[in-house]
Amino acid sequence: MDDDHKNNAHVFKAFCDENRLRILELLQTGEKCACILLERMDITQPTLSHHMKILCDSGIVIPRKDGKWTHYSISRDGRGNAAKLLLKLTEIKIRSCQEGRCLIDE
Repeated sequence: MDDDHKNNAHVFKAFCDENRLRILELLQTGEKCACILLERMDITQPTLSHHMKILCDSGIVIPRKDGKWTHYSISRDGRGNAAKLLLKLTEIKIRSCQEGRCLIDE
């Protein structure tokens, strides 16, 4: 698998878990400390760390260290890249089909 496909898979992996989707919903209202996410999610610290690593590796969430705690927020750039990627991968490239022959945009 080439690097582009590997990186793209990281983005979609971030959206493929209900806990990560709930974390993203919590972050929609702004930056949150890991302690707040732990309270609201009712999960263990190691489980939160696992999900946050996946979200941060995808570029959709960015961490900010503050003492012993980490604060997380949605990355505007990561959000935009994920949206562009979804549009690119779902683009329809067939222009027209006539008499059993399809013209494909390259």
